[in-house]
Amino acid sequence: MNTPRPAPVHAPHIPLTDYYQTEQDRQAYLRQIFDNTAADYDRIESMLAWGSGSRYRRQALIRGGLKTGMKVLDIGVGTGLVAAQASILTGDPALVTGVDPSPGMLAASKLPKTMALMEGRAESLPFPDNHFDFLSMGYALRHISDLGIAFAEFERVLKPGGRLCILEITQAQSRFGQWLLKSYMRGVIPLLARFVSRQKDTATIWRYYWDSIEACVPPEQVVATLSAAGLTQVRRHLEVGVFSEYQAIKADRVQPG
Repeated sequence: MNTPRPAPVHAPHIPLTDYYQTEQDRQAYLRQIFDNTAADYDRIESMLAWGSGSRYRRQALIRGGLKTGMKVLDIGVGTGLVAAQASILTGDPALVTGVDPSPGMLAASKLPKTMALMEGRAESLPFPDNHFDFLSMGYALRHISDLGIAFAEFERVLKPGGRLCILEITQAQSRFGQWLLKSYMRGVIPLLARFVSRQKDTATIWRYYWDSIEACVPPEQVVATLSAAGLTQVRRHLEVGVFSEYQAIKADRVQPG
């Protein structure tokens, strides 16, 4: 009996009505909460990852195929945690461009002045076709409104042979692992955030962070949606049971019909 293939998807998860009511409300909600908490983001993230985040991001980009001299687009750049590692690996921050819908997050970044940063959304990228050698996105997949449209945009702006690497936290396979991660991310981190944050919404964003992970479509459907966008050699690499790295390559040439 043949197992049905996972279907491509559009929304990464159903509306989380504890935070916003409809899909149309989501983008406004996310922009506001990221703007409001940008000053605390790096501090809380360092607590969340026990200070290991930079090393992990760098290694993930290497596994994704990032090399010296590549022209990089980082989607959902935020405060620049992935882009900073990309600039080290490329050897020149001017080769890295970051895009994010939150002006507050962009303003809070401490990236080199030669790196280009601009407001923009994954579903409508302000770049020409076949423009970048490498595209990265760190922990922003759950915040995209339409994965199919966004992944088609990723394929469009990559050069033939260009590589893609999307980092995301996904559910652990075991029930104990799920309970442990949920307790840490939805309980411990928001509690700590209340004591060390400067902004009142910081604890809320980290609760939302977990809730969106819990509600996110399974990795198999993310892989199917990347393939449906025309990307090739799509695969998922998993670290420590929860850190998913979605890797893909844009075809070198148009495939015969």
